[in-house]
Formats: sequence, C-alpha cells, structure tokens
Amino acid sequence: MSNNTDDNMIVELDVDAKHACNIFGQFDVHMKTIEKELGVDIYSQNGSLVVRGRESAVNNARKVINTLQELSKRGNEILDQNVNYAVELAASSENTDEMIDIDKDIICHTVSGKPVKPKTIGQKQYVDAIRDNMIVFGMGPAGTGKTYLAMAMAITAFKNDEVERIILTRPAIEAGEKLGFLPGDLQSKVDPYLRPLYDALYQIMGADSFLKNMEKGLIEVAPLAYMRGRTLDNAYIILDEAQNTTPAQMKMFLTRIGFGSKVIVTGDASQKDLPQGQKSGLDVAVKVLSGIEGIKMCNLTSKDVVRHPLVQKIVKAYDAYESRQSSQRKPERHKG
Repeated sequence: MSNNTDDNMIVELDVDAKHACNIFGQFDVHMKTIEKELGVDIYSQNGSLVVRGRESAVNNARKVINTLQELSKRGNEILDQNVNYAVELAASSENTDEMIDIDKDIICHTVSGKPVKPKTIGQKQYVDAIRDNMIVFGMGPAGTGKTYLAMAMAITAFKNDEVERIILTRPAIEAGEKLGFLPGDLQSKVDPYLRPLYDALYQIMGADSFLKNMEKGLIEVAPLAYMRGRTLDNAYIILDEAQNTTPAQMKMFLTRIGFGSKVIVTGDASQKDLPQGQKSGLDVAVKVLSGIEGIKMCNLTSKDVVRHPLVQKIVKAYDAYESRQSSQRKPERHKG
C-alpha cells in the first residue's frame, strides 16, 4: 500500500478468485457502483484489486468490498441491494460488519430452499422486536419487508407449534376503485386485497401445505370485518395495510387478542386510501399506545427498502416532495 497524499491513497485488496465474479457483478457493475458512489477508482493490477482515491473514500470502499466478500463466502448471491446498502452504511460512517451479523439470522426457508432473513439493520430490529414483544407495529414505505418478514415469523412459529393458528387480515378498502362494480361474489371481490398475503404464504409454506392447513381452519385469510365479535387465542395474527383502518376498526381488532397470541400490525402512513378527512386507525394507535410495555413501534425507512434500487429512489423522491408540500401548506400567522 502507498499513500502519497490525503487525496491520493492507494490500497491493494486480496479477493478470493472463487468469489470475484459474485463480488464484481456482471460486467463489474458492483465495482462501478462503489466507484461512483464513493468517488474512488478501482482496477486490477498484478492479481490484486487496487482502490485509489481520498483516504476516507478508499477506507470506505475497502470496508464495502471486504463485507461483500464475507457475504459471498457465506453463500449469498451479491445483489445490487447488498452493494447499495453496504455503500450507504460506509458513507454514513456506520459499521458494514453489521451486515454479516444480520445475515446469520435465518428465520426460515422458502419451499425452494432459499433462506428468509433480514437484510438491513432496520429489518433486524423489526424481527427482534417481534420475537420480544406481544404486539409490534411495523411501519414504513413499500419494499421494506414489513409484511413478508411478519409472515415468515408467523409461519415459523406455527411450524414450531408455538401457536395453533395463523390469522391474516386486511381492511378491504378500495384504492380508487369501487368493490361493488367488480364482477363476482363477495369472496372474489375481497381476494385481490388479500393476494399479497397469499403470495407470501405460497412462497414460504408451499401451496399444498397452505391449502391443507387452510381447509383445517388452521390458517385463515380474511377481511378485517370478519374479526368482529371474536376472541383470538393461541394465534399469530397479522393485520396488514393498517393505515386503511379507522380508529374504531383498529380498537376492535386490538381488543380481540386473547391469551397465547402474538400480533403484528403493518402499514405505510403515506399510502392511505381512506376517505378524505377520515383519521387513520394506525396513526391514532401509534399516539395512544406508544410507551406501553409489550407493545413495540418499529419505523422502517427508505434505507430498509430491499426491492429494486430504483424503488428506494422513488420512495426518497416522494418523501422529499411530500415534505415540501407539507411545509407549503402550513398556514401563515395572521398579523396582529
């Protein structure tokens, strides 16, 4: 390693040949991302990987590459999301080694054998909160894994006989469309609202196992209105899209909880489909229930988005736009 000036630090890194293709990505796309985001030059020289740039940037790039190599050695396919998240952690002076600790937390496996695990610090905190609390509110934008991780935790608890049933529910709120105009009976009208829950069940549990357990009444996927008047004991209960509940519906749901049950409430406060002027049950619940022992509020952010990197950029752009709109709408003080 040579270090001529603070603006021209050069380090050589050893990259295991078995993992080089995985770490570099197709056409070196991962290295190009690191170069662009951290402001360094990366190239091969005498069988080593050379990183050149400002000292702080080079050190950050070294952390990212070492972390990606360790993840690769653990059997992971290195995706754009891994690279972007490692870069973001390094650039914000956070420890990229946490990605390796997170990777060790395998919740379960899908039917195809793929491990289901948290991928960000926020997701890890969310999963730990579910383990340690009776009721958890998971809030954040699309793509942060709120529902999928909750489903994985529920299915794992069910398979381990920690609960007798899984109950999955959503408020059947029209996103700009009227249910009454859709063809078919009530069930066929409601099913599209529950489709994301079915999809996660099929992927993690398998269609055959899901259908068998559903026929036995051990797994129930139903609109929120079906919860009224019931007491839910020894069950893992997930309320999805909770931002579309009214305060009365949320209170009704939370007071159904019986002994031996665990509840996960997920929602995105920025995606409400309620009538204008209608308060969200999720917003009210967060205000009313914060600080109660046994209830944990988890806020996931754009940093925790694990879909295509463009989704993260879209979420950030909308957050910035809505923040500007909110500040513009603030009423001016009347001059006395």
